[in-house]
Amino acid sequence: MAGAAVLLITLVASAAASRDTPPRKIAVVGAGIGGSAAAHFLQQLFGPRVQIDVYEKGTVGGRLATITVNKQQYESGGASFNSFSLHMQDFVKLLGLKQRREVAGKSAIFGGEQLILEETDWYLLNLFRVWWHYGISFLRLQMWVEEVMEKFMRIYKYQAHGYAFSGVEELLYSVGEYTFINMTQRSVAECLLEVGVTQRFIDEVITALLRASYGQSATMAAFAGAMSLAGIQGNLWAVEGGNKLVCSGLLKLTKANVIHARVTSVALHNTEGRALYQVWYEKEDKMHSDFYDIVVIATPLYVGSNSNITFDGFQPPFEEFVGSFQSTVTSLVHGYLNSSYFGFPDPKLFPFASILSTDAPNLFFCALDNICPVNISATFRRKQPQEAAIWRVLSPQPLERPQLKSLFRSYYSVQTAQWQAYPQYGSRMATPLFALHDQLFYLNALEWVASSVEISAVAAKNVALLAYNRWYQDLDKIDQKDLIHKIKTEL
Repeated sequence: MAGAAVLLITLVASAAASRDTPPRKIAVVGAGIGGSAAAHFLQQLFGPRVQIDVYEKGTVGGRLATITVNKQQYESGGASFNSFSLHMQDFVKLLGLKQRREVAGKSAIFGGEQLILEETDWYLLNLFRVWWHYGISFLRLQMWVEEVMEKFMRIYKYQAHGYAFSGVEELLYSVGEYTFINMTQRSVAECLLEVGVTQRFIDEVITALLRASYGQSATMAAFAGAMSLAGIQGNLWAVEGGNKLVCSGLLKLTKANVIHARVTSVALHNTEGRALYQVWYEKEDKMHSDFYDIVVIATPLYVGSNSNITFDGFQPPFEEFVGSFQSTVTSLVHGYLNSSYFGFPDPKLFPFASILSTDAPNLFFCALDNICPVNISATFRRKQPQEAAIWRVLSPQPLERPQLKSLFRSYYSVQTAQWQAYPQYGSRMATPLFALHDQLFYLNALEWVASSVEISAVAAKNVALLAYNRWYQDLDKIDQKDLIHKIKTEL
């Protein structure tokens, strides 16, 4: 106890030192892409001398994870990125990783009884089919998504100039003004109907795309939906060897101290100059704690979550984090697809590598696809439908045996990963804050309006810049209005 008291006195004295002094220690809770990227950005900003401890109770990578089948690894969490993922592209280059090549395959949409839209090998024929079924709805969708993404991409310029935001609403307003804020309270269907997209296109195509990405329908919030639909605008890619390599690579590059333990609480200790935080954690059934100048929470906080982190000594106390998450089950099935279920009695004639589904009442899965391992050789070819292959099935609930027998003629193995993957994006409470206290930050606040690997990286950089600007009292870099004009004048 005497040693802990001496340590606390020393840290308090350090915290009250000159404002030019960098932080001594930073804690990041969570080693998924958000936490790993935050550690990287914090080290970039504060320099190599700051000690960064990253707490992770599970496996580094979080929702970027793989499952091994027949000595090959397959993505079971975040599977791919699109051309808008600028931070992820930077990480891959920085770490000397490679983008995994895409193995071509056709898709179709299943309505519960029959396929309602089928992709062909001919681009012009695909366009004609979409136009024949839905008119110019696809073009109007593209224009809507492009307009949203053009505005959202401003965040990269703001971050390059060192600007940060203390709350999600402030960030959204800076890139899209009230349009983006309103999109968090309105549904995808509402917004698309306004721009001339037909209800049929929404029910059959938009819903299938959203179910494949978020497991939710077109009644979900429009901003999250637009971020998801942006994936159809560009080429998808993944990391050779597994997407989780980005997380482990960033932590290694940062020389972060990874502590495999469960954080139970964060306690505030008042100091004369700055706040000081005591992080309590459980490791090997024993409780430990350490003191930090800055703490970043990079794991979901909501009632019923697995985090169960309490916050002690804060006045007023934090309100409970209210919300609910969408449960998504990834099942990797090694077996023979039952193509008859989709209207193809002869499996040799089944041409599709992926099937998306509408929200028809009798459908128990959101999407399934014939997936490739994380390492692909030059001679790799996708298995034909009549061959045993690895199929990834996304569903809201674990697949029961009769459901598996519906989708597969026979199978050798089934391995599952169950995720609390995304918030449920209905109309919800006011957008949360990144800044919970002076130097206590909640990175996952941004996923309450949209969620993806790239969104987590954007949030990570925002939190790192926010911590840096607050530490050195550069308040002109926080929550500034009209940044487009400010940046133009700076240049």
